[in-house]
This record gives sequence, C-alpha cells and structure tokens, in this order.
Amino acid sequence: MSIPYRLQVDPVPGTVTARLGARPVARSDAAKVMHETRLAPALYFPRTALQELTLVPSERRTFCPFKGTATYWHADLGDARIEDGVWSYERTLPEARPIEGMLGLMPTLADGYDASAGLPARTDDGHISGPLVDWIMREATNAPDMVSLTRQLGERFVANGIAVSRLSVLVWSLDPQIAGTNAVWRRDSGEVEIRHPRYETLETPAFANSPLRHVAAGRGGVRQLLTVAEPEFDFPILEELRAGGATDYVAMPLPFAGGMTNVMTLASDHPAGFTTANLGLIFECAGAISRFFEVQALQRTASALLGTYVGPRTGARVLGGEIRRGDGDDIEAAILYADLRGSTRLAESLPRDAYLALLNGFFDAVAEAVAAEEGEVLKFIGDAVLAVFAVEEDGAAAACRRAARAAAAIPDAVRALALEGGPANCAIGVSFGQVTYGNVGARDRLDFTVIGHAANLAARLSDLGKALDQPVLMTKEVANATEEAEALGPQRLHNVRTPVEVFASVPQSPALTG
Repeated sequence: MSIPYRLQVDPVPGTVTARLGARPVARSDAAKVMHETRLAPALYFPRTALQELTLVPSERRTFCPFKGTATYWHADLGDARIEDGVWSYERTLPEARPIEGMLGLMPTLADGYDASAGLPARTDDGHISGPLVDWIMREATNAPDMVSLTRQLGERFVANGIAVSRLSVLVWSLDPQIAGTNAVWRRDSGEVEIRHPRYETLETPAFANSPLRHVAAGRGGVRQLLTVAEPEFDFPILEELRAGGATDYVAMPLPFAGGMTNVMTLASDHPAGFTTANLGLIFECAGAISRFFEVQALQRTASALLGTYVGPRTGARVLGGEIRRGDGDDIEAAILYADLRGSTRLAESLPRDAYLALLNGFFDAVAEAVAAEEGEVLKFIGDAVLAVFAVEEDGAAAACRRAARAAAAIPDAVRALALEGGPANCAIGVSFGQVTYGNVGARDRLDFTVIGHAANLAARLSDLGKALDQPVLMTKEVANATEEAEALGPQRLHNVRTPVEVFASVPQSPALTG
C-alpha cells in the first residue's frame, strides 16, 4: 500500500525507564513516542524525568525539515560524561509541536528501555509512488543537461501536488575558474536561470550569510516558515523570497557519492507552505535525484578538467574515446614553442612567489595570444609552452598565418610583465608539417601530445632564437604565409641533420637580454 510521509506523536501508556546498562537515566509516566516514516520509534521524556544527571550545553545543532532545529547537551553522570547525549527541539515546526521542549536520549546515553505497558512497535511504512517516482524511474535519465533536469524536476514536483514556486540546485565543481553551477527554476516563468559563482564569491559576506553555505558546510538543512513573526533564520534571501510572496523555504543537502555536499532549495507560495507529506516525498527521493545530478556533474567535471590540463579540443578527443596508447591521427599543423628566457637565473634570484607570478604571467601571455588565433595550448613544459594550430577548412597557409600572428603578439606581452631588474623575455619557434597528434606513454600513464619533425623544429628554433637574440624564428612554410618575415639563411639546428632555412619575424622587437 502507498502511505505518505508522516509524523505521528502518541503518549506511551504506563511508566517508561531509560537505562544505560543497569543504571536508570530517565523515568517517566508522561513519555511520548514519535513515529516517523522510515525511522524507528523515538521516545521523548519531560525534563523532570532525568535521573541523577546534569545537562551541560553543547554547541552541536542538527536540523530536521519536519521537526525543526535540535539543540544538544552533554550528559554529566558524575563519574562520566556522555558527549551530545541529549537533544531537544526547543522551537518545533507545527506537526512536531507535541514534543516541543521534551528530551530525546542518544543510544550512547540510553542503550535500553523498560516500559510497564510495553514499548511501542514500529509501524508499516509501505512504499511511495506517483508522478515524481514514475519520472525518476523512467524519464529522469533522459534529461540531457542540468537545465533540463532542473526544469523537469520542478515540473514533476508541481505535478505531484507539491506547491513549489522556486527550485534551485547548486552543484560544486572542480574547475579552476568557477566554484560551481547554480540552476534556478521558477514556476511562473517555467525557465531555468544558470549561474556560475566564482571562487571569490565564496569569500563575500552575502555567501557567508546564506543557507547555501550553511548546508554545504555540513550544518544540516534549513527550514523556515516565512509567515511567522520571529523567524529562526535571518538569511537575506529569506526576506527577498518573503517579499516575493513565498511562505515557506527549505534548503537540503544533495550528497554525492564522493562525499561532496551540494544543495537543493525549495520555496513555496501556498498559504500553508509545504506539508509534511510534500517534504517527506522529496526527502525520500533525494538520494535518487542526487544521483542524476551527480552523473551530469561528473561529465561536466571531466570536460572541465581535461580542457584545463590538455586543452578543450584535445579534451574533447579524449572524452570521445581516444584513451588508448597509440590512439590519434596524423595531422598537418603549425607548431609554436615558446620558452621563457633566463628562467634558471630568475628562479635563483627571485623570491618563490615572485617567480611563480612571473611564470604564470608568461603562460597567460602565451595562452591568450594562442587562443586569440584559434590555436590550442597543448602543454606547459617546465618554463615553456607547446601550442598547435591544426589545419582547418581554410587550409595550411591560414594555419601558418594564425601561428605567426600569435607568435608576434607574445614578446611584447611578456616584456610588459612587472619584473625587478628589467623586462622578461622569451624565444619562440614556429614550424609547420605533419605530426602525430595522440596518446603516447606508459600503459597506465599517458600523455596526449604532438610528435614529429615539425614539433622538434619548433623547439630547436626557440633555442636558436636565444643564440641569435631573436624573439621569433620560423621555418620557410610559415614565413611564406606572412609578409612579416626576414630571411636569415640556412641555419644549423641542434640534432637536425641538414641546415634549415630560417626566418625572423619583422618588424623586429628590441633585442633580447638575459
């Protein structure tokens, strides 16, 4: 049979004694029992029932969306102290009003009970069903993204008779730029707004005083009726929602399997707010709902991390299945290799933080120039950068021009970096040819890279640029695609068998130093 989530409080007939081993810790003929769906019966005692123990206030608080916020005490037995052994709901939500101010005893304080009329038995909770459960079982997996999943979830809540006017889901991310993704659905518009809070946002007073932080920090959920004169919580968002016509608010954890605590919030505009049956259904289904958001979050995380560490295009290839050693293609591409000059000396002379700031500034300058010309930074190698400009539909000459323009923009950006003792400098080599673009490495530790003569030439040209005091050197194929190149004649490159026609970028930048 189908039974909605419920709370039911009944008096326990006769005398009930709670004991720790053989030692009585509470005794009363006015005990009550709370029956709550899926939970064992919970006994509550009046404060006068305590037997030879003293309560010492604890800082612990926990939250129940049906009963309220629980306050805890340590139980001082004289010869022992039971930490957080007693709890009470000092200000209950309406359906738990019969136990307001009464005491519950943790199993560490009361490991057995005796009742003159017998202990209450657990009731049959049945099972849940309906439009929401049907959707979870059959359709939720088809939602292609977080926007669609959040919108469908809000719609299913409403279809199940839950008066949700606003639904938000915050999922934390592993991304160097954004802290997470927050999807907000509103019933009146039917639309979902996506927000991407940045890490700086987490340091603001607005976030510090928000239910999102409260829940994500592991402090439990939040339930606040917005129609009461003296609300327990004073988060600014609650006043904003109240002004918009909301009557009830809930924020609950959406835990992921890896331990990350994400947050789902719901606001109601029904005059009576959420019912226990409404919220109970949501809490019953929260674990399954969380799994769907987790699957989508894992996909976004994988894409973000791969894009961060190997580049968006390369990351897409890996996600597309190129994950085995040897997977890849032979492609034509312009290869750019940029090396920070004097790095060893700078590492020895600069404070660690200053050197890291310089190094990151150099990487930023190269990455921004490469991205502006639709190239891709493939890897950072110590104090050097390897980038690739693959031949697209516009042809090989266009790829070479894009690489040459990126290379020409980098030296001035690097020299602009603030550095004690003079400007920073770099040496760049640009070549063109066929390379293998794919996975190499050990069986269980792979690297997605470019391998081939063109990649070697770019690195050797960078070395030659240091010797000739030239910021940008390129091969003939690249020079032919740009008018800003000056022939330097055949040059011998380290570990390259035959001399290579080398060209310098013009107009030339000031001579390099260092």
